[in-house]
Amino acid sequence: MQLSKQKWQWMADKNVDKLEPLFDNKSKFVHMSGTWKKEEELDIIKTGRIWYKNTKVHDVAVEIFGKTAIVWNRITLEAIVRGNEAVTEFTVTETYQKQGKNWKLLALTFSSVRDTHKIEK
Repeated sequence: MQLSKQKWQWMADKNVDKLEPLFDNKSKFVHMSGTWKKEEELDIIKTGRIWYKNTKVHDVAVEIFGKTAIVWNRITLEAIVRGNEAVTEFTVTETYQKQGKNWKLLALTFSSVRDTHKIEK
């Protein structure tokens, strides 16, 4: 849960130096406008094509399956997307895998939801 929270802050800060080792080399990112790999996501963050300005996390659920962790966040994302301000409700699914002593993000998927959506724990 703490790593997920840090990731949101690193994304807001455009801190690709912290994100690069967190994202697995084969990681995928599913957004409303497409799906892309690690290098594209890092470039999007670095250049500000999407600026994850502020993430308000409302609910979090975490399940551990051996060396795999799935984190579900219900969020309100305040972002600048290609120069336009956007405030959107999402459930974000993050899949992590323990590799050695570190957790690596394998997948991050944004699902658009209503603000009344709840994550069952």
